[in-house]
Amino acid sequence: MDSFESYRPLLFSIAYRMLGSVMEAEDMVQETYLRYQATAEDVQSIKPFLTTVVTRLCLDRLKSAQAKRETYYGPWLPEPLPTHLENPATVDPLNVVSQHESISMAFLVLLENLNPVERAVFLLREVFDYGYDEIAQIVGKEEAACRQLFHRAKQHLASNRPRFKTSKEEHEQLLVKFMQAVGSGNLDDLMGILAENITLWSDGGGIVQAARLPILGRDKVARFVLAIQGKQNYSAEVAEINGWASIILHDETGKLIGVISLDVGNSQIQALRFVVNPNKLGRLQ
Repeated sequence: MDSFESYRPLLFSIAYRMLGSVMEAEDMVQETYLRYQATAEDVQSIKPFLTTVVTRLCLDRLKSAQAKRETYYGPWLPEPLPTHLENPATVDPLNVVSQHESISMAFLVLLENLNPVERAVFLLREVFDYGYDEIAQIVGKEEAACRQLFHRAKQHLASNRPRFKTSKEEHEQLLVKFMQAVGSGNLDDLMGILAENITLWSDGGGIVQAARLPILGRDKVARFVLAIQGKQNYSAEVAEINGWASIILHDETGKLIGVISLDVGNSQIQALRFVVNPNKLGRLQ
């Protein structure tokens, strides 16, 4: 017999991709549970009901969140999510082949370019393989309108996606080289693995020091990273975050102070994202 708990991973997967926030996704799943409890006797088909509730809750939350992100201090980045098999909340219940791509930092940032309904339609169709008839009922639109929304969203994302594809092996190799170059303070070694037009984003949320604007270009990014290395005493380790090997930073007391994710392509690092906002790191402690 179907139960709410059997669908919890699916609901979390939808909510996190919609909102880019672990805390808010958990809140949406809990609110969905409360609404299910209140109407369980009248629910004939649990999966469509739960999916509809969590998606509409996320749509409402995302509409208000977008206004807040417009006034966010510095670049806004998603909340890092640890993705290892020991954590059932992060396992994609549909066994989607493209799970790692659809939960990556780069992909979640790209989704920010869509309006809330486009984002919902695209995710439900592309990642979770819902039919247009099902999606229409979930978001309260006509089926034809959902097809148009999906087509528009896919075109928009395709035009903004990075040109390069990479394997997890190449990604991990460059991450190790990056850590070695930064650890040694060797500017030439670091410059050698950075793309000429690399961009670095850092999200401190106005709480801790971070670059207020994106940093553009190999030379500026390399010098910025080495300057940080020279000023702070921290240790670094590798962990799988949002489906890809990432760097986790701890201060001398062992407190987690940041997560660095890389976009890799053409045998170079194309982008760096630093999440140092302590409000986004609590669940990684």
